[in-house]
Amino acid sequence: MAAAARPLAGIGRVFEHRFVIYRRTFRASLFSSFLTPVMFLAAMGVGLGGYVDQSGDAVLGGVSYLAFLAPGLLVATCMQTAAFEATFPIMAGLVWSRVYHAMFATPITPRDIALGNILWFWARLLLIASVFTVVIAIFGAATSPLIVLAIPVAALTGLGFATPIAAFAATQRTPERFAAIFRFGIMPLFLFSGTFYPIESLPGFVQPLAWLTPLYHGVVLARGLSLGTIGQAPTVEMAVIHLAILVAFVVVGALFTIRTVSAKLLRG
Repeated sequence: MAAAARPLAGIGRVFEHRFVIYRRTFRASLFSSFLTPVMFLAAMGVGLGGYVDQSGDAVLGGVSYLAFLAPGLLVATCMQTAAFEATFPIMAGLVWSRVYHAMFATPITPRDIALGNILWFWARLLLIASVFTVVIAIFGAATSPLIVLAIPVAALTGLGFATPIAAFAATQRTPERFAAIFRFGIMPLFLFSGTFYPIESLPGFVQPLAWLTPLYHGVVLARGLSLGTIGQAPTVEMAVIHLAILVAFVVVGALFTIRTVSAKLLRG
């Protein structure tokens, strides 16, 4: 019993470290994490959405553009936040401040450090997804109470990005390559993974690429929950597949994070 509690205590200490830092600095992230997505929802969903709705909504399955866009933005916001949380803070702890090396000098293990950070990613994403879901409800963009279940889906999608990116960040000594992740990875996915329009509008040879990243799967799940279509066949069977793919991204990414963080700390 005590042996099982010790790893959990180590993970909890790492999580507490991240929480204390966030409590001191959260004001700096309010605009990017909360206000920017709200402004995007208002501008694209309400502003541009008015013109889209006037031109006909057959392509969107008979729903307003605001209702179509909102769950996509919810998931995409979690993706963007996850990417940032998994890059610079991880490098800061391993390279700049070396606080994780200090933790490693205690009974806290590299596995605790990796999992503690992943637990923090999850909590941070749940917070952002919860606030954004309230905003979606205020805008009247949710047509089903199942939108509540889109909160863990959006957080899981973000975690599908955070874990492999954290694994990569643990191998770096300088942040130069992080810009490439955001410029050539996060931003194109934000635009071309079904957030703003159905991927069926893309060229046929591009559409299968959407399946290779977590964002598309998270957007489809969150949109089905928000619109209340998740339980309709064959959507329900596809929902299980999308969820399984997201879990696979998280699990594989977590294993690589543990491996790369351990290697970094053991090298000193």
